[in-house]
Amino acid sequence: MRRGNRATEWDQLVDLFLIELTNWRWCWRSMLITGTLAPVFSILALGIFARDSGPETLAYVLTGNMVISLMFGNMDNVQSHFVFMRFYGALDFYATLPIRKHNLILAVVLSFLLLSAPSLILTMLLGAFILHLPITFHPLLLAIIPACAVSLSAIGAIIGASVRSRYQAGAISLVVTMVMAGLGPVVVPPERLPQALLWLGWINPATYAASALRQTIVGPITGRLTWDLIALLGSTLLIFVVVTRTLDWRQS
Repeated sequence: MRRGNRATEWDQLVDLFLIELTNWRWCWRSMLITGTLAPVFSILALGIFARDSGPETLAYVLTGNMVISLMFGNMDNVQSHFVFMRFYGALDFYATLPIRKHNLILAVVLSFLLLSAPSLILTMLLGAFILHLPITFHPLLLAIIPACAVSLSAIGAIIGASVRSRYQAGAISLVVTMVMAGLGPVVVPPERLPQALLWLGWINPATYAASALRQTIVGPITGRLTWDLIALLGSTLLIFVVVTRTLDWRQS
C-alpha cells in the first residue's frame, strides 16, 4: 500500500528485493557452483580423517562446512556487491530515490539468502551422503537457516561498507572466512581445540550458526539452541546498526 507519492517501508523493501534478484538472475548458476564446491571438497578431505571418529565428529564436519557454504554464498557475495555499489556509482543512484538506507541493506541480504539456498541444500545432502551421516529436518530449521545466513551476510555488509578500496575487499573477506571457520567449534569438535580457540569462539557468529544447524539437522535439540538464536540475532542487529551508519550514500 502506498501513501500518496511515498512508498511505505514494505513497498521499498519489496521493490529493492526484486531489483536485487533481477541484477543477479544471470549468474545464480555460478553462485551455486562456487558456494558448493569448496564446502563439498572440504567435507571429502575431512571425512577421510574423521570417518572413524564417530557420528558426533562427522556432524561437526557437515554443519561446519554448511556454515562455510553460507560464508561463500552470503558473506562474500554481499561484501562484493556493496563494494561494487560504493565504487561504481550505484549508491549515487539510490541516493536520488525516496528510500531508506536500511531497506536497501536488508534487500541485498535477503536476496543473497534466497540465491544461496540451493548451494546450502546441496552441500547438506551431498555432505550427508559422503559422510554416511543420517540427518533429520526439524521444523525449526526453517528459522535457523535464515538466522544463520543473515548474521553472516551482515558481516559481509560491514566489510563492503568499510573497505577503503575495492582491491582490499576480496582479501579481507577470504581472511575473515578462514578465521571464522577455525575460531571455535565450527568444523572441529571442542575437545580437539586448544582452550584459547574455544574462548575466542564465543565471539564468533559462525560458532552459534554451526551449533544451531547441528542441533536441527543431526540433533538432539538442547537448551543451547535458544542461546544460539539470541547470539545470532543480537550480532545481526548490532552489525546492521554499524553498517547503516558506515555506509555512505555518496562516494567521492
